[in-house]
Amino acid sequence: MDIKLLNQVEKESIGERQPLPDRYLRLSDDEMDARIAAAKRALGERLVILGHHYQRDEVIKFADFIGDSLKLARAAASRGTAEYIVFCGVHFMAESADILRGAHQKVVLPDLAAGCSMADMAAEDQLEVAWRELAEMGVDVSTIVPVTYINSSAAIKAFVGEHGGVVCTSRTRQRSCRGHGNGARS
Repeated sequence: MDIKLLNQVEKESIGERQPLPDRYLRLSDDEMDARIAAAKRALGERLVILGHHYQRDEVIKFADFIGDSLKLARAAASRGTAEYIVFCGVHFMAESADILRGAHQKVVLPDLAAGCSMADMAAEDQLEVAWRELAEMGVDVSTIVPVTYINSSAAIKAFVGEHGGVVCTSRTRQRSCRGHGNGARS
């Protein structure tokens, strides 16, 4: 990885990223590509790589599927032979794939520092406090249908599901809400 290739946000958060061994940092782009291609060939159907369409081309060029987070999570779930799901995206996206994965599958998020400011706006403990305070004010919370956007953490999705709510997604041509169920795996 050549530090000159990083954007400003990546440069500012480099200390939060998991360090790569020096032997990888010294590889040329062509050598790195060759190693990734070889690993992908060796793993074959045991591996599926998901690339969120907001990622840079050099990050997702080996992706088996490219798209939005929900589409990618569903694509991974459809690849039952894959043991490893590599999600080139952010935390909530990998969590969505983890919710839908098979028991034999492992989800890998290559950049553990990859976050989403929208998903980080809501914390589960804040939601629990708000829910409790509504009940304390006399609001019948059993009549409330909580709704969260797909760009939320698995903990938020689990809270919403446990309270009979839904997870909404957006699409270019339409808006839709989909029930999430009771709880989530993380």
